Parts: sequence; structure tokens; C-alpha cells
Amino acid sequence: MSNSPSTEQHRREAPASVACLIITVSDTRTPETDKSGQLAQTLLEENGYVVAERKIVPDEYENIKKLVEEAAADPAIEAVLLNGGTGIAGRDTTYEAVRDVLQKEMPGFGEIFRMLSFAEDIGSAAILSRAIAGTVGTTAVFSMPGSTGAVKLAMTRLIVPELRHVMRELYKDSLR
Repeated sequence: MSNSPSTEQHRREAPASVACLIITVSDTRTPETDKSGQLAQTLLEENGYVVAERKIVPDEYENIKKLVEEAAADPAIEAVLLNGGTGIAGRDTTYEAVRDVLQKEMPGFGEIFRMLSFAEDIGSAAILSRAIAGTVGTTAVFSMPGSTGAVKLAMTRLIVPELRHVMRELYKDSLR
């Protein structure tokens, strides 16, 4: 947490809750085997966030892109959290789909995620991660790797502590 008075003021002005859509990108996971999506949901709900819906989508560029665009157009969804499909294999298209939808990128998310992942989780294999975050209008979008370790790291160290603050910044100039 920051000791900056302005950052703490922003956190106090942030919304009490945020409605989230969790998207698991996988060709093989089912609702019963989606441990990463369930972990993200649990961590959000334990911290006062609302999970509006959870979806599983195959790792196909057009499907992922369309789902993020639809979520950003839905006033009931304030944040989209994707897990999976961020590696460098041929089937990994989440990064490209999310990147191509974002209006503003938050490069610090991917940079800090990889730094934390290197230092606390998987060592040099962190270079394979293509975690990305940004915004589409007033919707926050976070894309993280699909392993439960990566989801736990991203959620507990970055997303859960800052999502309300992110939303405060997105809403401060809008009528929402």
C-alpha cells in the first residue's frame, strides 16, 4: 500500500464495490475444473466485490475479443478479469484479443505482475507471461495467466488492492 496522501484520498473516494465478469480462456476447462476462475471469484467476493458472471471461452481470438467488447458495452459489468491464453504457444490469443480492444493500456500491470512472478513464483519463466491490462471506456480489463498460482498472485497483489481505485479514476470524468 502507498503512503501517498493523494493515493489514500483516491481510495477513500472509490466505489464500495465493483461488478466483475470473470472469463476463463481454455479449450479444456469446464465449470467443474475451472480452479482459476473459482479462485478469482472467491478472492473478489471475500474482498467485497461482486461477481456478476463467470464464463469459459475457447482460446480463439474472435470469441475473446467479442466477449470483452460485449462486456464493455454492458452497463452491469464494470470490470473484466480474464485468465488463460497469455502464453506464447500458437493457440494463446488472449493477449492479442485484449490488446486490440483496449482504448488505454495500463502497462504497469503486466510489468509488475512479471516482476512479482519472477521474484515470488516461477523465476525466469515469468518472461513467457503476456499479462496485460487497460480500459475500454469506463470498463477495466485485466488479463492474467491461467494457472492458479498466477491468478492468486495477480489478484492478491495487484487487482484486489487497486480495482476500486482504478474504477474511481475511470468514473471521475463520467456521468456513471
